Amino acid sequence: MSSESTSLAQPLNSSDDIPNIDIGHAYDQHYIDAEIHYEHLEKLADFFGRNMPVHHHDRFYQIHVILSGTVRVHLDETSYTVQGPMFFLTPPTVPHAFVTDNKAKGHVITARQQLVWELMGGLVPTGWGSNSFMTHPLCVALDPDRNTTAKRMLHLLSLMADENDLTNTEHTVALKALLQLVLIDIFRLADQSQPQLKTRKEDVRIFHRFNELIENHYREHLTLKQYSEMISVTEARLNEICRRLAGLPSKRLIMDRLMQEARRLLTFSSSPITEISYQLGFKDPAYFARFFRRNAGVTAGQYRENKK
Repeated sequence: MSSESTSLAQPLNSSDDIPNIDIGHAYDQHYIDAEIHYEHLEKLADFFGRNMPVHHHDRFYQIHVILSGTVRVHLDETSYTVQGPMFFLTPPTVPHAFVTDNKAKGHVITARQQLVWELMGGLVPTGWGSNSFMTHPLCVALDPDRNTTAKRMLHLLSLMADENDLTNTEHTVALKALLQLVLIDIFRLADQSQPQLKTRKEDVRIFHRFNELIENHYREHLTLKQYSEMISVTEARLNEICRRLAGLPSKRLIMDRLMQEARRLLTFSSSPITEISYQLGFKDPAYFARFFRRNAGVTAGQYRENKK
């Protein structure tokens, strides 16, 4: 494992140009006012895709736990490639991106910033240290066979998954109690060495710039040549960087962003599918229909029906 961090030539220390994803509004509107949102990783991946471009969560902490497979994670200025089981945690506003294996399973917890402060604020009165998850992202490999804290944390997460299926009056209290125990275990695991992917600073900058351009132009269906010209790199170099940092070709990243938006519109919009195809920049609704079915495995109409 390499211990060298990869600072960007131009650090992503401002979230002004980075998409803010509010889970309650973008994914599950039943949780708009909830303090804790739990979901299985595979269900979120079905909606957002396995590739999540650079984004942040304003006023929310988020914990991703990958139980198996490989994940490539980019947290602010550092990149990681880690085998599950592992977890990565992102404090509010910290830019992050990740790609998981197609068969990866796990847990994702999104919690309001104020709640995390309330649950943890009184436990470590002398401060959280320079690597604290209160302000810094974490990426930690878990070894439940050798580490009792890791084993307990994974058990607590399975209990959260079970509790999430309940609707009784004790549900919210139980989730908060379990979250507090998970956070304590994260604090205990935070000092473990974090496996990092040695990557050239310029390559990370190019990768983030490409994702930023996709976010701004994916509805325009630009060619890969147009994207590479805006970044001032060759198509071959851009594709090599994307394959190395995301495990995906550059064209796949563009298609994944289109699919993410298509899923969102089909789930939350009442617009006809033909209208949605035009909103996504497709000039021919029939081509959109083929594009969606090829990437989702079902028709757009079937996908919408399944989400009702």
